[in-house]
Amino acid sequence: MTAIVEAGVPLSVHDTGAGEALLLVHGWGGDARAWSGLDFARRRVVTVDLRGHGRSPVLRKGYRPVDYARDLAGVLERLELGPVVAVGHSMGGQIVVQLALEYPELVRAVVAVDPAYGADAAEAATFAERLAALRGDGAIAAVRQLGLRAGPVRDQLLATPGHVLAESYAGMYTDPDAFGARPAAAARLAGLTQPLLTLRPVPSMAAWDIGLSLPYGSRIVLWNGCGHFLHHERPRQFVDLVESWLTALRP
Repeated sequence: MTAIVEAGVPLSVHDTGAGEALLLVHGWGGDARAWSGLDFARRRVVTVDLRGHGRSPVLRKGYRPVDYARDLAGVLERLELGPVVAVGHSMGGQIVVQLALEYPELVRAVVAVDPAYGADAAEAATFAERLAALRGDGAIAAVRQLGLRAGPVRDQLLATPGHVLAESYAGMYTDPDAFGARPAAAARLAGLTQPLLTLRPVPSMAAWDIGLSLPYGSRIVLWNGCGHFLHHERPRQFVDLVESWLTALRP
């Protein structure tokens, strides 16, 4: 069932299935369709078009992880859900971490799929230049920066307003409370109380994740050779990984 849920900001929400709930949060310039093809048959699955994305309303401002997390908390409360397993890809990885930190009563565990935090010093040196390009050229600059080929992911990104992409990028990487770079990310993640499953496609990023201070039950998994959209490349393996990890967390 797809409906508009009034949670401060009216958001397009797709809610299906039964059982323990998964909240799936798409990445930068995506929408709920980013999770199509995943079969969590034994669970209730809730996907959301974040503000400014997909079929949800476009606002002039409010695109920091804290803003997105507040919206999601409203959705969970309106649906009377929680604690859920919060799953986020890329920017969604930052958002579900923020959700878990600010609303711990609503989140039981966190899954971050190549999350948009942990940028090293070399990448951090490009933040200002990338943001300037986004503010100038919007989605065209985003496609260029990500090197996307023709397809649904590129189409979703091109359909996202330029200021949404630019301000979301600033919220992740350049705003005063951003935690995209490694020092800030390590400090933010040290506050987590829920177990975290992190999936990375790059050995150096997985090695950085392993060095973090994370709650008991957390796990870092490397799928070397995959691209950024790991759950698209190996959907069945992704579902199996999440299910096996959640099973291992049970007492």
